[in-house]
Amino acid sequence: MHDIETVAPCERAAFTVAEFCAAHRVSRSSLYKAWAQGTGPRYLRNGKKVLITIEAARDWRREREAASAQPAAEMHTETAA
Repeated sequence: MHDIETVAPCERAAFTVAEFCAAHRVSRSSLYKAWAQGTGPRYLRNGKKVLITIEAARDWRREREAASAQPAAEMHTETAA
């Protein structure tokens, strides 16, 4: 048996919708809109609870960064012309 102080705390494996929204500074309505548009993070259901894994959140951030970088690069080339 392990003493509670010798066991490493468990790392977060997933966000609830509220936790994801707070961590990523997006509103709940924006998140649901992104899901409706097919641009939201992957999620899983545990009963009625919706969870977004850490990996899905990371992938979503990378996808959003890539999508945001594309128009910015286009804007930069247009203003330079």
